[in-house]
Amino acid sequence: MTGPERAPQLRTQLLRWLLAPLSLLLVADTFIGYWVASSSAERAHDRALVEIARDVTLHVRLEDGKPLLDLPEDARRVLFSSAQGRIVFEVIAADGTRVAGEPVPPAPPALRGPGEKLYDAALDASPVRVAQLPVAGAAGTVVRVAETKERRIALTREFLASVIVPQLLLILIAGLVVWHGVVRGLAPLERLQRALATRSHVERGPVSAEGVPGEVRPLVQSINELLERLDRALTLQARFIADAAHQLKTPIAALRAQLEVALREQDPARLRTAVEASYPGLERLQRLASQLLSLARNEPEAAGRLEMAPLDLNALGLGVATRWVPEALKRGVDLGFEPAGGAPAVLGDPARLAELLDNLLDNAVRYTRDRGRITVRVLDGPSPALEVSDDGPSIPPGERERVFERFHRLLGSSRDGSGLGLAIALEIARLHGAEIGLRDDADGIGNTFSVRFPAGPPAP
Repeated sequence: MTGPERAPQLRTQLLRWLLAPLSLLLVADTFIGYWVASSSAERAHDRALVEIARDVTLHVRLEDGKPLLDLPEDARRVLFSSAQGRIVFEVIAADGTRVAGEPVPPAPPALRGPGEKLYDAALDASPVRVAQLPVAGAAGTVVRVAETKERRIALTREFLASVIVPQLLLILIAGLVVWHGVVRGLAPLERLQRALATRSHVERGPVSAEGVPGEVRPLVQSINELLERLDRALTLQARFIADAAHQLKTPIAALRAQLEVALREQDPARLRTAVEASYPGLERLQRLASQLLSLARNEPEAAGRLEMAPLDLNALGLGVATRWVPEALKRGVDLGFEPAGGAPAVLGDPARLAELLDNLLDNAVRYTRDRGRITVRVLDGPSPALEVSDDGPSIPPGERERVFERFHRLLGSSRDGSGLGLAIALEIARLHGAEIGLRDDADGIGNTFSVRFPAGPPAP
């Protein structure tokens, strides 16, 4: 199977669009010029032929009732000599006898009758033009003058050359001007193409629009916007990879060290203790890998794979909070749930929204002080909301936006965490068009994370 055909270059297309009409104009002008030149040559020679025939009629006189031609030899040479072709004449009496001259083909039947006539005929297998005029004062006597067409053809060619050659030169000059204009007009695009082709994969700065035509500036602007988005995405990707490698490096190194210790142990009891000591690191590594996959799954490009459906926030909050009760009890934390008075419903992906609330509760349980409290709250209204309040360390206002960044952890925090939970919650909220925020708890102790959904009833 062959690949896609190569698209024609813009320069080629423009030259075709501009030069093709000029070529058609030249062809049409050639035909029209030929017709005009041929018609002009025919008219000019017909007039000359009629004048010759008229001169001959003036030299015909009647003698004893019979027509005679009184045309001196010098006059004959002047009238019937031709540098090109041949001119012959014939004087025919009323009774059909030839008075003077050589045989000339008579007029066709359709042109029989008195008066001046012009017609085409053949003489000695050569095409001729014949002029036939009656002789005044000699009823029935006519003069026929025939001329071969070499002079007419030569005159037609002269007329045609005088008309077509200048126009051909004019069109050729116009074609050169068009070609030069197209090349000059496309030069900025070629410079832009070379500028983009010579860039390396690390050059993601804006493309200069200097010298670019106004019609192309929107394209350059779109390219620059694409490069800006690409730079931002690649920067985030590079930072994500670096941070992920750093975060994975620590538990892997610890796990390796613990396994090396276990391999050197000969006592089964001490070997078991060393293996058990490596389990928390393995668990942390598993959780970190799971959160990295979750973060990648909830990137903005995953929005097309959302399974949106109307869901009850009260049921969602109660179900997720119930799953976290054992973990809260293990840490000595009082976990409560406050439903909304009505039945607030939103349009969302149930699995992802449950994951969002899981990450908020994981963060709350992990950082809430011993014997503290955590409250999951559902708020009704035009814009329904989920809230998680905890008794953890108060987050300074200057850090409240940064806590949602990937791998960001507060200085001085001694709790074990990957720094990805709140980033995952932020991505899931964005996929649902919701706003996630952080403020001080109402009692002044701890923090309240809120997820506010867009106003409007959920679609069925």
